[in-house]
Amino acid sequence: MANSLFSKIVAREIPAHIVAENEHCLAFLDVFPLAEGHTLVVPKTEVDYLFDLDDDHYEELMVFSRKVAKAIHAAVPCRKVGLSVVGLEVPHAHVHLIPLQTIGDMNFAKEKQRANDSQLAEVALRIQHYL
Repeated sequence: MANSLFSKIVAREIPAHIVAENEHCLAFLDVFPLAEGHTLVVPKTEVDYLFDLDDDHYEELMVFSRKVAKAIHAAVPCRKVGLSVVGLEVPHAHVHLIPLQTIGDMNFAKEKQRANDSQLAEVALRIQHYL
């Protein structure tokens, strides 16, 4: 049985706006984004700490994240897509991919947006178009 919120998304027990998936990784939009297109990339296997992933799964997560970041960059107006790993809020390793205009866009202390379902669906389709 899945324990973390992200494991429940991987198991399709709760809905998410999934933008990409392969055998070992899943990418979906953050429902409380710092910016439009803010995407979370997770290994399908629940591991709490990113650096506890074995080498193969860690490398696959990073390669998969790069592919998703390139699609985000093409789909969402931004200067770059930033990558951040915090790992304190959900006990499941994950990478944040955040479209950036300024360094302040990566500030997790700022008030998060609340995107509605139709906005998230539209952004997910735009990102999927570039994968």
